[in-house]
Amino acid sequence: MTFLIRTIDFTAAGREIIRDRIHEGDTLSIGRSADNDLQLPDLAVEQHHATIAPASEHATDDQLRAAAVGTLGFGHDGKTVTQALFDPATGTELSFGSYRFAFSKEAEGPVTITQTQITEKAGDSDALAGFALASALPSKRIMAWIGMAAILVAFLAIPVYSHLTRDRSETPDPDKPGQVTMDASWSTGALSSAHHTLEDNCEACHVEPFQSVQDSTCLTCHEAIDDHAEIPRQLTGAGPISQADQVQWDIAEYLGKEGQGSCTTCHTEHEGKVEMEPTTQAFCAECHDGMDKRLSDTKLGNAGDFGKDHPQFKVRVRTGPGQLEPTRMVMTKGMTDYNGMIFPHDIHLDAGSGVTRMARGLGAKGYGKTLVCADCHTYTEDKDDFAPVNMEEDCAACHSLVIGRDASGFRSLTHGDVGKALADLRNVAGASVGAKRAAISRPKPRGIERKRPGQIGGASVPGRRYPTFGKPRASLIATNNILSRTGVCAECHIRTTVNGRADLMPVFQSDYYLVKGRFTHEAHTEETCSTCHAADSSSSSADLLLPDIAVCRDCHLGEDAKKPAVASGCAMCHQYHPPSGKLPLDHPARTKDKIALLSRKGR
Repeated sequence: MTFLIRTIDFTAAGREIIRDRIHEGDTLSIGRSADNDLQLPDLAVEQHHATIAPASEHATDDQLRAAAVGTLGFGHDGKTVTQALFDPATGTELSFGSYRFAFSKEAEGPVTITQTQITEKAGDSDALAGFALASALPSKRIMAWIGMAAILVAFLAIPVYSHLTRDRSETPDPDKPGQVTMDASWSTGALSSAHHTLEDNCEACHVEPFQSVQDSTCLTCHEAIDDHAEIPRQLTGAGPISQADQVQWDIAEYLGKEGQGSCTTCHTEHEGKVEMEPTTQAFCAECHDGMDKRLSDTKLGNAGDFGKDHPQFKVRVRTGPGQLEPTRMVMTKGMTDYNGMIFPHDIHLDAGSGVTRMARGLGAKGYGKTLVCADCHTYTEDKDDFAPVNMEEDCAACHSLVIGRDASGFRSLTHGDVGKALADLRNVAGASVGAKRAAISRPKPRGIERKRPGQIGGASVPGRRYPTFGKPRASLIATNNILSRTGVCAECHIRTTVNGRADLMPVFQSDYYLVKGRFTHEAHTEETCSTCHAADSSSSSADLLLPDIAVCRDCHLGEDAKKPAVASGCAMCHQYHPPSGKLPLDHPARTKDKIALLSRKGR
């Protein structure tokens, strides 16, 4: 099929320029791309907009079909369509953007396509300008100045003014919005999860305008946090910084930021609502790896990687009987911790021992064929550690303290208080003697009484009791025997003397020896106790049954360790901020020692 494409353009003076070209082919492509047969440089036209081809395969059929290729349609005689069927001999018009195509065909001639471009007539835009919104508003320049002034007032002047005039005597309340107006627009990002409640209370941290957050502000809430070490000592341990870093710090300090070692050195905010990431091993090793070269007086060993470069554990133990305050020292093989008890683990864990056979007979208690660690050592409520062994709950099933029975039931010795225990025995002894005397001095029948010299009244006084004049027997229970070498207390406790009187050593249950580290049994529940603790071969409760660092390294290696090893960075066991010295001595954050002292009250 032959197409005669006639293009009509206009010069600036309005003169027409007509160009004709012949296109041979059955299909004519239209679009903005250069590979189209009819290229139309108009943004309203797609790259490949439409095609024009014969409507039928029969050569005698003169009808043409125009079909859209893309998503946009085209105009056909004033209507927007996606396809059109027309006969060029009768004439028709197609429009694509600003271009118009008029089709015609003479009897024996080719299909003529006349291409023109419709341009906007001069004066049309001026005629419509009066109906536009711009005619009722100031110019764009004036509008821009008004917008900038509004922004400065709303987001600069008002926040600064409200910050300077706020009531500084009132302590910021994290649960309430702050006094500064529209200060959230200055935020550089969301606060962390720990501080997200302060999103609308910027002055809680930014006390002074245009000044970095100060340590004193942080310590308003975090008052129980101490420095990792004295700041000058930290900086010495970390080593000197580069000259470029020093210049940056000098500029930052000049602009109000506190120097190295301040809270904001490590804790950066407005990084998003996320949890604080654990301290990386590289951060810790920056000071602790080779620290003895920078701090010659340090007592800490160098540490750079738990699997390769970490000193042996230090533990808190009592090195001798009666020592009240433990001593922290490097763990060695065969180390002992004198806790004031006599307790052989091996006998209790031996399946053939008499202790185990007796425990098997206590079916109600639920013991198995042999005693196991969990029979005496139970988790705390949070399952983070083990609760102290309790005599009444964990030991009394086998080691009974029952001393008698009365109308209210069984009576037991008071445990944990020597004075009260002796008082219990005296009460039992007194009750026994009183009962015997009452039985002997009951009223006697008349006629068999016997007078003695000095007796008054004789049998003439009804109900008179005749006491026994023999020596009353002492109680069968000797109260002092419980503290003797063969006494019941000596089965588990170490005997001593206080002011010349028999007594017992204080008992300590130190369930946490690594005071500079953190350890939880909950993460190790899949392991058996004997994996780390050699209790089944311990014949003395003074044996320190802790694993040394070599045992831990069977599983735990450095931060970059690959499976099956457990990647273990410094933050897994250590915290950067030590417990505050302001906390009481018995606060869990200072020490987890649970000390049970045998009271001497009543002695």
